[in-house]
Amino acid sequence: MNQLPVAELHLHIEGTLEPELIFELADRNSIALPYEDLDELRAQYEFTDLQSFLDLYYRNMDVLRTEADFADMTKAYLRRAAAAGIRHAEIMMDPQAHLARGVSLGTCVNGVASALAESEAEFGVSTELIAAFLRDRPAEEALDVLDRLIATEAPIIGIGLDSAEVGHPPSGFVQVYERARAAGLRRIAHAGEEGPPSYITEALDLLGAERIDHGIRCMEDEQLVQRLAADQVPLTVCPLSNVRLRTVDTLADHPLPAMLARGLNVCVNSDDPAYFGGYVDTNVDQLTGTFGFTPDELARLAANSIRSAFLTEDRRAALLAEVEAWRSGQG
Repeated sequence: MNQLPVAELHLHIEGTLEPELIFELADRNSIALPYEDLDELRAQYEFTDLQSFLDLYYRNMDVLRTEADFADMTKAYLRRAAAAGIRHAEIMMDPQAHLARGVSLGTCVNGVASALAESEAEFGVSTELIAAFLRDRPAEEALDVLDRLIATEAPIIGIGLDSAEVGHPPSGFVQVYERARAAGLRRIAHAGEEGPPSYITEALDLLGAERIDHGIRCMEDEQLVQRLAADQVPLTVCPLSNVRLRTVDTLADHPLPAMLARGLNVCVNSDDPAYFGGYVDTNVDQLTGTFGFTPDELARLAANSIRSAFLTEDRRAALLAEVEAWRSGQG
């Protein structure tokens, strides 16, 4: 079966840092890793919750020091994304996580952006860059970083909100999102992964979020489900991530089929694929094996991703035509 053409809308570029590249960059930058070899590192990839993942995620990104490091990581993702059928990717990066390590804003942004600038020509994947802010750090810090990004005309189209969700509601970041809106930036936010459904409502009503990352706990609030379905709010669901972080017990327990049945605007994404066991194609393959998704259902998920992307209308129409051609070819 030919690859399903999709847009990936929930992807943290630091979460694409594969173990082999971690060791390569550590050697390049003369960094001593706390692991003897690849097997010892991979043994760390058993997570009990979001925080246990984040601890490893932040520790491993310490190997990213130069623009070339960020560019190499990004190119590795784009190469794998193209093989997965991704035709457009809206990529989040965490500038605060690098600033806290002493890496300059220009180094991390320019390194990622340099690879994205060549992506469509080299890999056939159009891209956009989103600066995501860490909700477990002060909102004042996020606002300062956002102001610096705007002042330097960094090549970002929007902002997001990620990291440890529980105890860090969207309401703390209203000023950050107001500043982004005034600057003409798009706005997305993680909500309803480990945090309660009320965080989704806050992200929509207080932050003006145009897209919700994860959102799976919306199913606990019937009124919210009805609102999301009526407004067709995009929900960027990451099934393998949810299983690995124990927000659902097994893939068979995942609410994605129920979300589709309720008419929610859901699409499939990989989140941090180097840590969670698969890129978009692996997510789709395992979902299909578990739930028996038909070509029509897969095409619906793909079309949802494209309609939910921050694309020009011409590019959107072209990608939707690719999805329809894929669906027609499955008969």
